[in-house]
Parts: sequence; structure tokens; C-alpha cells
Amino acid sequence: MRQRRAGSGLRTAAWVLIPLGLVLMLGGFGYTWTNYQGATVMSEAMTPTYRPGERLLIERTDAGGIRRGDVVLVDVPDRYQGGPVLQRVIGLGSDHVACCEGGRITVNGKPVDEPYVMRGEVNPGAGEFDVTVPDARLFLLGDHRANSNDSRFFLGEQSGSVAASGVRGRVQDDSTVPVVLASLGVLGIVTTLVGTGLGIGGYAAGRRARRPVEAVPPWPVA
Repeated sequence: MRQRRAGSGLRTAAWVLIPLGLVLMLGGFGYTWTNYQGATVMSEAMTPTYRPGERLLIERTDAGGIRRGDVVLVDVPDRYQGGPVLQRVIGLGSDHVACCEGGRITVNGKPVDEPYVMRGEVNPGAGEFDVTVPDARLFLLGDHRANSNDSRFFLGEQSGSVAASGVRGRVQDDSTVPVVLASLGVLGIVTTLVGTGLGIGGYAAGRRARRPVEAVPPWPVA
């Protein structure tokens, strides 16, 4: 029966664990890095839903994945000094959005239930509006209607809408998926380190076994 070489079991384990660890690490961290980003709320425009200083998780999405009611982080180059803003999607391309001053918003003739809106005074500078959102654009409002510089104040610019292509992503309130992915990444790091340690141990054991042993004569040397 052929004798196993010293350290071969450790080296075999290393060959399994290191690739597995790298897959978990690159898959977990890579997917998270590609599909999510962080953002900090910088104004009161989205209170009471999100307050200044609150850290949010943004899920990257393309224009086709945006839905009414989503809170999006969007770049509007010709407004807000070019910085990204956090606002809620009220209307999509071709939607008819209307509201009377202090009244309830309708989209395509149907009243919109908005439990997230800050109750109280509506910004006195925002009057009535009745617009149709151009294709590939979005009509956005803040949840704090008395303190939000949103689509209501740019009605002369394509009905106040912004380009859907400027959306960086939408707020992801459920962090279960990113947490699981990050945990897989951490597990991948641990697995890779364990595999590396086993590989080093196996290599060292093999070298010790191959080290020549000096012959000892059967009689005392004078």
C-alpha cells in the first residue's frame, strides 16, 4: 500500500479552501460594491421619512426599474448646484400629475395615498399644477412639502421633471441582502486565510519529511 506523503492532507484542504474563499469573497463584496452605495441625508426635504444625517443604503437601478413611490438619489445637473438629491417619484413618463394648492395629488386622475408626507403647511410658493410628465423623465417631490425644492418649482422646465437616466439608485430600506452578501465576503476572507495556513503547514510538513537523516554508526566513534 502506497504511503501518503507528509502534509498531503493539509495541502489538499488548502487547494479546496483557497478557491472557495476567493469565490465567496469576490462574490459577496463584488456584488455589494457593484449594486449598492451609501448616502447621507443632507436636508430636511424628506422628513419625516428620512432625517438629516441619516445614513441610507442606495440600490443601483436603471431607468426601467424605477417605480412610483420610490425614493431615489438623482443627479440633476442644471439644479441644486449639480449635486445629487433625494426625492420621491410621484409620476413616470406620460403620467398626468395634478394638484390644487394644499390639496391631494392625483396621478392619471386617481388620488394618491401619501402616508409618508409631513403633515401641516404646504410650501406657500408652490401653487396648483397640472402636468403631463414627458417620456423618460420623472416628476419628483419631497416628503416635507413645506420645505422641499422639488418639481413644483421647475414647471417651466419640461413640466418640472428630471431625466430618469440621472437616477443613481433607490433607497433600500431592507438591508437583509447586502448584509448577507457582506457576511459571505467576510466568510470568504476567513476561508482563504485558513486555506493559506493549511497550505503553508502542509508544505512545511512535506519539507521536514524529505530532510535526509544522517546515518549513525553502530559503534562508538573514538
